[in-house]
Amino acid sequence: MKEEVLALARNAPDPQTALNRMREYLQACTLRVLHDCEAFRPLAFVGGTALRFLHGLPRYSEDLDFALENKDAYDGEAWMRAIKRELQLAGFEVEVAWNQKPVVHGGWIRVAGILWEAGLSPMKNQKLSIKVEIDTRPPAGAVLERKLVTRHLPFFLCHHDLPSLMAGKIHALLCRPYVKGRDWYDFVWYRSQRPPTTPNLTLLQNALLQTEQDQDVQAEMWEGDIRQKIENLNIEAVLRDLGPFLERPADAKLLTRENLLGLIH
Repeated sequence: MKEEVLALARNAPDPQTALNRMREYLQACTLRVLHDCEAFRPLAFVGGTALRFLHGLPRYSEDLDFALENKDAYDGEAWMRAIKRELQLAGFEVEVAWNQKPVVHGGWIRVAGILWEAGLSPMKNQKLSIKVEIDTRPPAGAVLERKLVTRHLPFFLCHHDLPSLMAGKIHALLCRPYVKGRDWYDFVWYRSQRPPTTPNLTLLQNALLQTEQDQDVQAEMWEGDIRQKIENLNIEAVLRDLGPFLERPADAKLLTRENLLGLIH
């Protein structure tokens, strides 16, 4: 397993792609361990990384995000110990951290030495990190699906369906307090599907009510709200955030204000 990671780095066209490929392989290893632990009985895979593993989104991602859909058999701390054990058995020098005090439980998987071995860092102990987040109080209304994934390793996932994943993305675009270019790239991807994907409005409404605490919020008005965001968007900040994660760097040219507005009815 470790040699496969290093081979991905050696065959990459540039250091950034090498880093992205290595991280993604370790993400796949983590998902496989969660599958083996039956973590997808209570968890659903969500977010941009889910979009890549499930639907081939042509950008890389840093985090693994999950929604806790069923509290039975939930044991995040035990899962993190299992991830550490399996990665150590595979030859990695790994440490994990876990915090379940906030509503969104968070953990880190940090692998030391691998960046140095791949020639991506002059420091032997620099760590390659993956963040894990589990929303323990997700808004209601998501539609769940199950799928066998074979990206790097085979594993079986429970996940939100595409309209529910898009609802999560629209919620992030409307409510995130800072610009994240990867969100806007994902929005272009959703709207470029044929037919264009539309969000799960029940889930979006519940998510907006949960975060905005405004009973007058209306999920069906999302396109007008997104248009307003686009009109005030810092495109340069979008491109700075997005650039390191694109599988096809030329896709950055798609992220113009005119193109984004053109995706709104």
